[in-house]
Amino acid sequence: MNEKFIMENYPNTIMNNPKANHNYNPNTDPNTNPNTNPNTNPNTNPNTNPNTNPNTNPNTNPNTNPNTNPNNPNFNPNVNPVLPNTNPRKQKKQVKGNKSNNIKEYGEINIPEAPTSVHCITIVGQIEGHMVMPPQNKTTKYEHIIPQLVALEQNPNIEGVLIVLNTVGGDVEAGLAIAEMLVSMSKPTVSLVLGGGHSIGVPIAVASNYSFIAETATMTIHPIRLTGLVIGVPQTYEYLDKMQERVVGFVCRHSNTEPGRFRELMFRTGELARDIGTILVGKDAVKEGLINEVGGIGQSVAKLNELIENRKKMNPQGGH
Repeated sequence: MNEKFIMENYPNTIMNNPKANHNYNPNTDPNTNPNTNPNTNPNTNPNTNPNTNPNTNPNTNPNTNPNTNPNNPNFNPNVNPVLPNTNPRKQKKQVKGNKSNNIKEYGEINIPEAPTSVHCITIVGQIEGHMVMPPQNKTTKYEHIIPQLVALEQNPNIEGVLIVLNTVGGDVEAGLAIAEMLVSMSKPTVSLVLGGGHSIGVPIAVASNYSFIAETATMTIHPIRLTGLVIGVPQTYEYLDKMQERVVGFVCRHSNTEPGRFRELMFRTGELARDIGTILVGKDAVKEGLINEVGGIGQSVAKLNELIENRKKMNPQGGH
């Protein structure tokens, strides 16, 4: 009895049907195990289950589905199940979300939407330096301000910088670093003191080409102070004196006040209850030669535009 005869007349034999064997294992049968024969697996064979075929299921590969890929020549918008969001209102919300992040992280936002050649930098709260301030303190981080100034110096579309201050002071070296960056910029700069420009905020205020102070704003001038561990040796006081001379020298070089007068205001007693120094209000800061003029945002922007125009006249071909 040959093999062909057995297969034709006895279909249920082990030779013809493996399932007839009592020891049959479907997991080892390549025709029934979907993991061994992809052609019999409905989840991997594109001819048996179109929902799991990445070339026919629009949820897995939109580029090959003519109803979801607008670039496909067979694209039909009338039967398009899902298209990318093209709603301008939602796109506008996404842009506003980015601006909200800018306000949260840097205190900066580009308003108005109209193109402008002036950029505004705000220095508020406490100027944070090498030490991180407690979370309840509102701070301006110098590692945020310095990269912005570098970008503004290199950006040809920005022609002037407006610096708005309302700060209580902070880290001396961080404040001086910002002030040195401002004074070395080739583009016109104008500063405006609103509320207060105290302590190390004074060098930043005088570092611009022209400075304004609001009528009710104040500036506190006092000696440099140290926090934390202080070693009571002569070298500590010499270090403090050298750091103080750096501040005095910078302020006097970039304002109309004299070093002797500035030190007199710094060491004055009887004006501050728990400290020595002087508080200058609005016109007093102008009278002492620290600030150029009393004014607000309108005067500051007008002056900055004037400086920009003067720079263009002096250098009509552009550049620094």
